[in-house]
Amino acid sequence: MTIPNDEIGSVLLDMQDAGMDLTQPVVVEFFQLFESKTNAQALADFLQTQQEVISVTLHPDQTPEVWDVDCTVEMVPSYENIKAKEAYFEKLARQYDGYNDGWGVHFEES
Repeated sequence: MTIPNDEIGSVLLDMQDAGMDLTQPVVVEFFQLFESKTNAQALADFLQTQQEVISVTLHPDQTPEVWDVDCTVEMVPSYENIKAKEAYFEKLARQYDGYNDGWGVHFEES
């Protein structure tokens, strides 16, 4: 598998180097940020209606007056899948006056 040399590719290579099988589904968490708690709550409420979503968490960010909406989905972490899902969450966040702030996975070696 060829992984492009960009931010997504760098994270995927780190995951692969840590022993993660990038062909198997994992839980991926996507982060959205908002300056309005009302807008963050509106996106969180919408995301909770989506079948693909495992969990949604709304909480204050470390930055004052900023709110995080963290959303987890189970997916194969291919470059194309991550790029498409980030674009999806960026589009959704913009509809609620927020923006996508990246993604991550929790990986524990066995």
